[in-house]
Amino acid sequence: MKVSIVEDDVLLRQNLNLLLSGETGISVVSVYSTAEEALAGIKRARPEILLADIGLPGMSGIELIRELKEQMPDLEIMAHTVFDDRETVFSAIKAGASGYILKGSTPRELIDALHTLAKGGSPMSPKIARKVIREFQGEGIDEQYLLSHRETEIVKEIENGLSYKDIAVKLGISPHTVHTHIKNIYEKLHAKNRQGALIAARKKGII
Repeated sequence: MKVSIVEDDVLLRQNLNLLLSGETGISVVSVYSTAEEALAGIKRARPEILLADIGLPGMSGIELIRELKEQMPDLEIMAHTVFDDRETVFSAIKAGASGYILKGSTPRELIDALHTLAKGGSPMSPKIARKVIREFQGEGIDEQYLLSHRETEIVKEIENGLSYKDIAVKLGISPHTVHTHIKNIYEKLHAKNRQGALIAARKKGII
């Protein structure tokens, strides 16, 4: 199993590298401290699995997951993060993560989760699995949280009159990523254009 790691915390990054490199059947092929580094080098490393932090400096882990799933559809991605809020969990899964493990899990839990992912499963920390189950049991969605944090940021910038290019520069993401977010925003708000999205967002209390 060839694994790449993206983690900005130096000590944790080193510990993950040591842990996984010492495990039979796992080969760490690359390690990165930022999403930008990963995007630049991961195609050469050709991992089968990416273990990705979410709270990264610059481009977020969720944006990284989305970009890589577009570029490398067969890459299996596991989110590895402290964030257990609904918005982050479902944004990561929708972006393309097939697993979601919380930091603080034991080394064995993490390793077993990677093996499960490699075999086609979708490992999740119990707390995360419960959130997913509750969602499907129809506990309801607070409409002001319908959009992800990044999508909400973009809607607010649209309201401020910024162009897609200006939004990309201000948020430090690519124009392509902005367009992807805009498409998702339109779908979630059932809007056909910018004005329709703004009207819907105001009605739902998003902006």
